[in-house]
Amino acid sequence: MDPKRRRVLLATAALLATTSGAIAVASTAEAATTLGASAAEKGRYFGTAVAAYKLSDSTYSGILNREFNSVTPENEMKWDATEPTQGSFSYGSADQIVARAKSIGAKVRGHALAWHSQQPGWAQNLSGTALRNAMLNHVTQVATHYKGQIDSWDVVNEAFADGGSGARRDSNLQRTGNDWIEVAFRAARAADPAAKLCYNDYNTDGQNAKSNAVFAMVQDFKARGVPIDCVGFQSHFNSQSPLPSDYQANLQRFANLGVDVQITELDIEGSGTAQANSYASAVRACLAVTRCNGITVWGIRDSDSWRASGTPLLFDGSGNKKAAYTAALDALNGGTTTPPPTTTSPPPPTTTTPPPPTGDGCTATVSLNQWTGGFVATVKVTAGSARINGWTAGLTLSSGSSVTNSWNATASGSSGAVSFSNVAYNGGVNAGGSTEFGFQGTGTGPATATCTSR
Repeated sequence: MDPKRRRVLLATAALLATTSGAIAVASTAEAATTLGASAAEKGRYFGTAVAAYKLSDSTYSGILNREFNSVTPENEMKWDATEPTQGSFSYGSADQIVARAKSIGAKVRGHALAWHSQQPGWAQNLSGTALRNAMLNHVTQVATHYKGQIDSWDVVNEAFADGGSGARRDSNLQRTGNDWIEVAFRAARAADPAAKLCYNDYNTDGQNAKSNAVFAMVQDFKARGVPIDCVGFQSHFNSQSPLPSDYQANLQRFANLGVDVQITELDIEGSGTAQANSYASAVRACLAVTRCNGITVWGIRDSDSWRASGTPLLFDGSGNKKAAYTAALDALNGGTTTPPPTTTSPPPPTTTTPPPPTGDGCTATVSLNQWTGGFVATVKVTAGSARINGWTAGLTLSSGSSVTNSWNATASGSSGAVSFSNVAYNGGVNAGGSTEFGFQGTGTGPATATCTSR
């Protein structure tokens, strides 16, 4: 994805004049009719990316003040903006956005501490230990400056390569050592212990090689105690890359690792009913996942978007509400349990109704999403009348079928009779409670499973 375009700041005097004026906050009577207030009723936020130089635009600021309860600085917190010269930090534009957020009672998502793109020239000319130390100093200084003011930080942004390899992106930061992401998170935690620390990326919205690689990293971090609290899904969609049918399921599998999930840069190219339906689906997917705690759209009006020609946002260039806005608001007001409609042709999952837990031990039931040549199986392990401290689920694959990857469990075998055992964080299940794991495979997926407990 091309980096978001940097904007040239307007005159400082004009900006100061805007921020010094009184800002109206939505009244209680308006609560059910704005995106932010409606999201707040569900315990979530609905935010937008903000450019400091546009705060002097009355239409832009009016929509921001009325509609959103979270803001993300579009470019103002990135490395080239905050440390243009090594060791010399510049926070003016970012501070302005933080001040505006505070004035309207909005959260702030910090974006982004470490990224291969939009680095200042001096950092691009470093490598090895010198770059590693400069990156750590940058993370520490910026996170310390905003200590206590940031709800969530995108600590590391876009560190995995596109395509089917599942590999890390070959960047100057990656070449300082494979542990660079981990050390960035540890530095951020030390600098601002209260902020949620997120990994953020694009083209990870459904299950694929890239999202599987991110999943494995998060799973490893959680197992080893590396401080990570959330995963951001950018969610840039268009007709060539639509909202995937397994969007909600993908958010859920990450949430099952014990992290929050956030939709961080949502924009959907298109218009009319198709665009509106996609926005509604994205909102419903988040509402259906308990740990999806917020949605951010990447810009306010279509004309503010980094891909304005695709008219991807909720307000048109004049600031008028689009059909997509109404659909998003209606989805927010429609409850938390409605699943999003699928957008592709695979058949819906077939679910085996779990029997009620009886006696000791455990039961395992399978939900199967099958398509020609492959499947994803989600297995729910349910404890009986007593707590269990470990479990193993057994399944039998048909001839020619095999397991290609799994999550939330340790796999044994890839074809024929296979088994999956709990990992460190999901072995203990209280009486009548349940946990889930999943796996992907080729061929035909199994419909039933057995369970033994420890």
